[in-house]
Amino acid sequence: MIRRKKFASGLTLLTESIPHVRSVCVGVWLRRGSRHEAARVNGISHFIEHLVFKGTRNRSARDIALQMDSVGGQMDAFTSKEYTCFYAKVLDEHLDVAVNLLADIVQNPLFDADEVERERKVVLEEIQMVDDTPDDLIYDLFASHFYPGHVLGRPIQGTAESVGGLTRRQLMSFFRNAYRPENMLIVATGDVDHGRLSRKIGRAFGNLERGSRGLRHQALPRPHGGLVTRSRKELAQLHLLMGLPAFPDRGTRRYPLYVFNTLLGGTMSSRLFQRIREERGLVYSVYSAVNGFVDAGFLAIYAATSPQKGPEVLEVVQEELRDLRDNGPTAEELRVAKEHLKGSLMLSLESTSSRMSNVARQEIYYGRQFTMEETLAGVESVDRDQVQDIARHIVADREMSVAAVGKIGSIKRLSGALKL
Repeated sequence: MIRRKKFASGLTLLTESIPHVRSVCVGVWLRRGSRHEAARVNGISHFIEHLVFKGTRNRSARDIALQMDSVGGQMDAFTSKEYTCFYAKVLDEHLDVAVNLLADIVQNPLFDADEVERERKVVLEEIQMVDDTPDDLIYDLFASHFYPGHVLGRPIQGTAESVGGLTRRQLMSFFRNAYRPENMLIVATGDVDHGRLSRKIGRAFGNLERGSRGLRHQALPRPHGGLVTRSRKELAQLHLLMGLPAFPDRGTRRYPLYVFNTLLGGTMSSRLFQRIREERGLVYSVYSAVNGFVDAGFLAIYAATSPQKGPEVLEVVQEELRDLRDNGPTAEELRVAKEHLKGSLMLSLESTSSRMSNVARQEIYYGRQFTMEETLAGVESVDRDQVQDIARHIVADREMSVAAVGKIGSIKRLSGALKL
């Protein structure tokens, strides 16, 4: 059972007790990400995520790492477009250690000037690493083209120019305005006692000061079709990311959308995997995924192939999308996709970290918790007509958005052949 406590400061705690395990995963979720940044400070959320581990008023960077290692725990963080998460997974007997460390880094970072400059170099190396990794680079290229001029089109890690220009004063100001209790959600799953942890959280996070500045209204993103390319002649493969507008992450049509994505390219038995890899041998890697935000979303299809085979891969993808739109899935496809989704959901229950993330995301996007029974029933209720209706909405009479990285000659000639 999931229990909730809302503190007077605005901080929210959610716990899910799983008595039969020995681990606890606790996460501090901040409802701020790269889409909440001004253009001139793009990447500041991600930079701060790094910097909080570089020393606090109570601990050095080495102390933070050593204290977690000394109890055999795992501690990490990540930044997305809409939230930032700091989490630790420990044995139940070391939960206090995890809570104290997390509370310290999100309340008391020093932002030491020397550490800022050292970590800036690390982040700039990370940006270069993304630029050198085509299956990462292509997502940033796609986003900037798909959401032109919108905050969702900016890279999470920022650019060399924006990160290079961030000052210590800007970092501290952003931290003070964002890291407020009303923006924070703490989630713990595993062998945890709600009452005891509530008291611990109340003490450990008592220094958080309530803020008054809310989020500015953001215009809805307007998806853009067409082709965008990045020539990389040194690459042996052509990397493709094809996308179409979908639905927000908190949309009511999520279950048919999940089923649609699963049978399209979410499994080894999916249409794209079978036709493009198994039948034609055009790729090693091909898959589809749904990317959802609070107010928008898109269906992404990724494939890496030989440059000369790019047009054929794109053609097969378009054929399968049109067929699902015009004819819908078969009964067997529908059955397999639903069983795969239900099985994946049930298997995720065996991981306290997966359950922690699931609880947090449901709170962030829905403001409530769905039981596993509700979710399984939602998946099972999806029928063929609902999946075809999703396909008709996504695969409408529109131009696909396609990003290509590599030797782009063959695909560039197809810029006029992206209409569905």
